[in-house]
Amino acid sequence: MREFSRLPGIGSRSALRMVLHLLKENPQDVERFGDTLSRLRKEIRYCNRCHTICENELCNICGDSRRDASIICVVEDVRDVMAIENTAQYKGLYHVLGGIISPIEGVGPNDLKIDSLLERLGRQEVREVIMALSTTMEGDTTVFYIYKKIMQLHEREIRFTTIARGIAVGDELEFADEATLGRSIVNRTLYENSFVK
Repeated sequence: MREFSRLPGIGSRSALRMVLHLLKENPQDVERFGDTLSRLRKEIRYCNRCHTICENELCNICGDSRRDASIICVVEDVRDVMAIENTAQYKGLYHVLGGIISPIEGVGPNDLKIDSLLERLGRQEVREVIMALSTTMEGDTTVFYIYKKIMQLHEREIRFTTIARGIAVGDELEFADEATLGRSIVNRTLYENSFVK
């Protein structure tokens, strides 16, 4: 119970239910479940290019020649990649930051995969960077920081967009419905146009 309750969103009651369920299961099924958990840490890694989870050096998205490599969608974590992929509206590549800038939580720019994004932009022919971060104060701070960094290095060569605000301010991407998220990706706007004048 103690081990299960360490998982996010699992309290002691839920942990107890899981343990009791596993005790009733077929021993082979429980053993397969345990083996799968053990393999999770051994076999799953992060893509060398975009930092999403995968089983090889490159994920299936980065390795797909049909994807538009000239567009990179920047997201906070792997769950956001999955949410956007479920919309079937986006055909470019991704870059997973691994979080957002949050001084309260002690997360600064150096704790994120921002440098590797800038390196990708230097190596790869990219015409657009889409910022698809959560519409929170921390998300907006991260977008602004990355925007300034990209503009310093690449001036106006790269189109810098944010997803349309079909996502409510303060909402997390992973909880948005697919229709709203898909519409936000399709109707993205230039970041400069989002400044309050």
